[in-house]
Amino acid sequence: MLKTFLSKRGYEAALCFSGGDALKLIANSEFNLVLTDVRLPDYDGLEILKEVKSNNPSTQVIVMTSYAEISMAVQAMKDGAFDYVSKPFRPESILQTIENALNTEIVEQGIPKRKIASEKSKKVDDSVQYIKGVSDASRKLNDYIELVAPTNMSVLITGESGTGKENVAKSIHYQSKRKDAPFIAVDCGAIPKEIASSEFFGHIKGSFTGAINDKTGHFKAANGGTLFLDEIGNLSYELQVQLLRALQERRIKPVGSNKEIEVDIRVVTATNEDLSQAVKDGEFREDLYHRLNEFSIKVPSLKDRKEDLMLFADHFLEEANAELEKEVVGFTDEAVEAFKNYTWPGNLRELKNMVKRAVLLTQDKLIPMKVLPHEIATAEKREEDYGLFKNKNEEKLILEALEKTGGNKSKAARMLSIDRKTLYNKLKQYNIKL
Repeated sequence: MLKTFLSKRGYEAALCFSGGDALKLIANSEFNLVLTDVRLPDYDGLEILKEVKSNNPSTQVIVMTSYAEISMAVQAMKDGAFDYVSKPFRPESILQTIENALNTEIVEQGIPKRKIASEKSKKVDDSVQYIKGVSDASRKLNDYIELVAPTNMSVLITGESGTGKENVAKSIHYQSKRKDAPFIAVDCGAIPKEIASSEFFGHIKGSFTGAINDKTGHFKAANGGTLFLDEIGNLSYELQVQLLRALQERRIKPVGSNKEIEVDIRVVTATNEDLSQAVKDGEFREDLYHRLNEFSIKVPSLKDRKEDLMLFADHFLEEANAELEKEVVGFTDEAVEAFKNYTWPGNLRELKNMVKRAVLLTQDKLIPMKVLPHEIATAEKREEDYGLFKNKNEEKLILEALEKTGGNKSKAARMLSIDRKTLYNKLKQYNIKL
């Protein structure tokens, strides 16, 4: 299926049904990219990866993996894979990953660096890495992003503090037709009311005391691109009126100017408040709310993305190593268990800060329990965190999982952190029939 799909899009693709055949083909031909599963009939996908990178470091490798093999996918990234894709997937979704890999060149020391297609595309922040995640909640989030990104619809992103709403906004921008234009992020809660109009729409020299030069506002700076307004609920009522007018007419007037400026922007907003309730309470304009909420996306909290926890932790570990110039390679089993027991009220922001602190403190290759904050190190196992079967009430846990998933055995197995075969054996053992 993939070979046919890629061939129709102008790629020259070769197909192998075993690791041995692939290695022979790779030895006799030069490939720009290798797409391999982790599980092969005769080889481990990581062995293929290492062999490819050993023979030709410039060949990019993308690893395909199922949910249960995410730890192997993380290891593959550490071994030099460009990226991984979790199964099942749509061919269209893997195409972007393939194109990204082929548009990446290998520079000295094996560090990937994206090619710059033009001077204009330098505006794109390549340091932004959006970790997609593999949980059901993450899959739904990613589907929504892919669906709305190519459009010009205004998007309202909701979610708890620290869940990564700005990264979601950036992902929408970089998957849109505006990706080569500016992405301007504005924290609405950090702008003093007195200068808000100037910040958003700009001003001309001499328009008020202290205006010693012309100023370009956020709207003009984002022209052609995306304007991201974080914590939109903090806007004053007066500024809400001005913002609504600017969005309706796509024109702005700098403070002190008589001339209107046309702007072409897409607005993405975010809040951790209940804006619909703010509308009912008269604190937020209903017409502006509907203008901003053409499409809404709720970013799940970390406690609802338990399958993604260590994926994010490993990503933040790599970032911390680079920033602190350290070479910590992972976490001890005890530390991982503590991570899973903790509820992470601060979400991804808390996880990132904790990992960075732990990397700074640890003197070992693996982050131990002793460097974790007290509240994480002492977190007790939650009842709903099923984990591996070490509980005498495993029959009850199985029934609860099946009930929560509506009888979906695959989802129940994931919730119980076991594979489908083990679940089927347990169903037979306890004579559970669906």
